[in-house]
Amino acid sequence: MSVASGRGLGRLYLVGGLIGLVCAVVLLVEKNELLKNPDYVPTCSINPILSCGSVMTTPQAAAFGIPNPIIGVAGFAALAMLGALLVTGTSLRPWLRLATQTTVTLAVLFIHWLIYQTLYVIGALCPYCMIVWVVTIAVFWYTTVHTLQRLQHTATPRGHRALTTLTEYRAAILTGWYLVIIVLIAIRFWDYWVTLA
Repeated sequence: MSVASGRGLGRLYLVGGLIGLVCAVVLLVEKNELLKNPDYVPTCSINPILSCGSVMTTPQAAAFGIPNPIIGVAGFAALAMLGALLVTGTSLRPWLRLATQTTVTLAVLFIHWLIYQTLYVIGALCPYCMIVWVVTIAVFWYTTVHTLQRLQHTATPRGHRALTTLTEYRAAILTGWYLVIIVLIAIRFWDYWVTLA
C-alpha cells in the first residue's frame, strides 16, 4: 500500500508524529534546562555548527511568543493521533482533510522560514530541529499528494497529466527537496566542513 493511500498516510502520520513529538519534547526539556541554568550545554550542542544551544537562545526559537517546541509537542501529538485513526481504516470528513492540508502547509512554510533563519541569520544547526524539518516536509508532501490524487478524477486532461506526473514521481520529488536543503547546508557551512577533513 502506498504512502499516498489512506492507511499509508496514517502510518506516515503516526510514525512521523511520534518522531517529531520525541524531538519536540527533548527540545522543550533542553530549553527548560537552559532557562534554569544559562551555563547549561544542551546534549545536542556538538560543535560550533551543530549547536542547539545557539539556536535556542534566539528570538526565532519563540517565533509566536512561545517556545517553538511547545507548538511541536501539540502539533506532533495531534498528527500521531490522526495517524492512529487513519491506520484503523477510518476515512476523514472533508472539513478535517482540508484542515489537515491547511495545517501541514502552514507548518512546512514555517519550517522553511526556520531553515532560512538557521542558515543565514543564526548560523548554527539544531540536530533535533533538522529531524523535525525532515518529518514536516514528508508529511506535507504526502498529504498534498493524497489531496491531489483525490482531485484527479475532476481535473482537465492537462491537469490530470500534471497530477499523475506529480503523484508518480512523489518519492523523487521528495528526495530532490531534501537534497536541495543538504546542498544549502553544505554550501553555507563549507568553510567549517573542510576543516574537519
